[in-house]
Amino acid sequence: MTHDVQAAVVMEKDGPFTIRDITLAPPRPGEVLVRNNSVGVCHTDIIMREQFFPVTFPAVFGHEGAGVVEAVGEGVRSVAPGDHVILGFNFCGSCDNCLRGKPAYCLDYYGWNFSGRRVEDGTSAISMDGREISGHFFGQSSFATHSVCPERSLVKVPQDVPLHLLGPLGCGIQTGAGAVLNSLEVEAGSSIVVFGTGGVGLSAIMAAVVAGATTVIGVDTRPERLELARELGATHTIDASSQDVAARIASLTGHGAHYSVETTGSPQVLPLAVDCLRVTGVCGTIGASPMGTTAAITMNNLIFGRTIRGICEGDSVPGVFIPRLIELFRQGRFPMDRMMRTYPFDDIEKACADASEGRTIKPVIVFD
Repeated sequence: MTHDVQAAVVMEKDGPFTIRDITLAPPRPGEVLVRNNSVGVCHTDIIMREQFFPVTFPAVFGHEGAGVVEAVGEGVRSVAPGDHVILGFNFCGSCDNCLRGKPAYCLDYYGWNFSGRRVEDGTSAISMDGREISGHFFGQSSFATHSVCPERSLVKVPQDVPLHLLGPLGCGIQTGAGAVLNSLEVEAGSSIVVFGTGGVGLSAIMAAVVAGATTVIGVDTRPERLELARELGATHTIDASSQDVAARIASLTGHGAHYSVETTGSPQVLPLAVDCLRVTGVCGTIGASPMGTTAAITMNNLIFGRTIRGICEGDSVPGVFIPRLIELFRQGRFPMDRMMRTYPFDDIEKACADASEGRTIKPVIVFD
């Protein structure tokens, strides 16, 4: 049977999130119906309203959901009604990259996460006013009270950890932490510079502390974020609005940093993130830029062993990596809750505005 639920729908390009009644189809074989407890607000959700990637409106976004399983489709075995789950990104599970344990690099990552439809047959589980609309954003479209998700993208989580703290693990937090722990494999005693101290950057800083890096530098233009970066483990911070970033990094690291992480997506920042490295250093680039954006890299700097490494979803296998982050949180070694602020569903536009203007690092929408 279908379900009449509510969702924050974007009706047109650059339009607001407006809460509307929608109809959600029942889960098909291999799918799961989740009653969402909460959902993190990610920069990607906000820029999708600008057609950052091609999308057909009306559309329902949201991709850091957490909730409780209400029903399962035929063949679902890994979760059951009543289970607490995180809603992660989608992937095919059968291409060469997925089979090699690299689901974030699924060969049809775009189709499974951004097309607005099921890849298998082009349908949508979401209808409004009698017609299907774009959904299945990252396999979930969790800016809604309920979501229909593929079983493979769900991560079962312990029930003794508040659900509203866990949704952001599905994208932003696992991306930043995974960049450090999975992609770059930052070593104990090494140095790392993190450009941008939003949710992804702060996750990278906390992960660098877990990894045992002894010089952890956060770079931003917002003093309040730099202060939080220090509280979360950064050994040094640099205010890019008032300091010479390159000179400061050189003075702190001597021959340059072993690693850098670029989270801003700025074509002006990426060259700096490469130039600050020592010989054989590695820069991980995470920040999402508008399609077609280019950056000017000094080619001779790469000849001497420096590497630029593109990173998606922190090279994470969510079912393996997310439980590890949860355990670190439970032990007090990964205090991700320090970044979060909750908002009721009705205030989703305020949450997005606060995120865009830097008043909140990681907004989390909590449903009634």
